[in-house]
Amino acid sequence: MSAVTLGESTIAYDDAGSGEPLLLVHGHPFDRSMWAPQARAFAPRRRVITPDLRGYGESSVRPGKVALADHATDLAGLLDALGIEQVVLGGLSMGGQIVLEFWFHYPERVRALILADTFAQLDTPSGRHDRMAMADRLEREGMDAYAEEVLPKMIAPATIAGQPDVASHVRRMMKNTPPVGAAASLRGRSERRDYLPLLPRIGVPVLIVVGAEDAFTPVGDAERMHAAIPGSRLEVIERAGHMPNLEQEDLFNQRLESWLTTIG
Repeated sequence: MSAVTLGESTIAYDDAGSGEPLLLVHGHPFDRSMWAPQARAFAPRRRVITPDLRGYGESSVRPGKVALADHATDLAGLLDALGIEQVVLGGLSMGGQIVLEFWFHYPERVRALILADTFAQLDTPSGRHDRMAMADRLEREGMDAYAEEVLPKMIAPATIAGQPDVASHVRRMMKNTPPVGAAASLRGRSERRDYLPLLPRIGVPVLIVVGAEDAFTPVGDAERMHAAIPGSRLEVIERAGHMPNLEQEDLFNQRLESWLTTIG
């Protein structure tokens, strides 16, 4: 593990391999170990950088509210510290929305985008209310009960039954997330911009990936982004829920490698 200090925050990260950089952004409420299968698979031929977002994993925790723009700024600062001008940038769920926020602010630094199990539209008013209420609950109660409640939606039932190691990994990441950090990002995420109108303006290669059984961001959300982003590729991963990179890591990696090959 390495770390970089950006203002008052410390961002922990792993940096493996060499070659063209691939920066992967985890979702909520996880940490950089979410991308371990991809780091193992791609580090032999690419430089794979996997940070812990502010408030998660081993990075600094800031109470209150952390906007998606704050996370994007942290990523830009990390790239500056590493001397990297441009990356292939990918993210899952909230990480995918952070990727879009990064592209909005720093389009010249993005060579290509990977949007995994995420959505571009705003929350409904009830959805925003639920995020804010959940933020308060996590600060009040901690992560344990929440983790048990959402595990069956994070990964497919067949994954829970047939891949207990994956289920344990997902559960462990959620329970180890600092409640204050998770709550801060939930509050910031509830106030994010609407990315849908921006999608047709994306001029770099885009891969959209979604688990066929994703209960949080269903295939329809991925299809909506695919229809809006010129030249994008959509890959639906069978027998996977919200985390196909862990549930079907070989298939996910094959689809990602195939796409990376096409963009040169």
